Amino acid sequence: MSPETLILGILGFLGLVSVIATFLAIMERDLLRAVLFSAIQSTVYAFIYYLLMAPDIVLVYIPVAVGLYPAIVLFLIKKTERYEGESGENH
Repeated sequence: MSPETLILGILGFLGLVSVIATFLAIMERDLLRAVLFSAIQSTVYAFIYYLLMAPDIVLVYIPVAVGLYPAIVLFLIKKTERYEGESGENH
């Protein structure tokens, strides 16, 4: 098996994982879990950018998409309700 084939296989697997994490983030009603799935998707994208030999993008993407964005969203969720949907309902 050539290295190119191996890298393409890994990229395909990581792409599938990112699609699943994105789907789970969209469908999740618990906003904290949705942020977790979004962070997983961002981490997978960082690995994809690294495998595509784009280290400059990875160096910017990791602190923003994996660190800063989830932190801001978690802060905003803390100011509102944790669950999406009907307010006042116990979960």
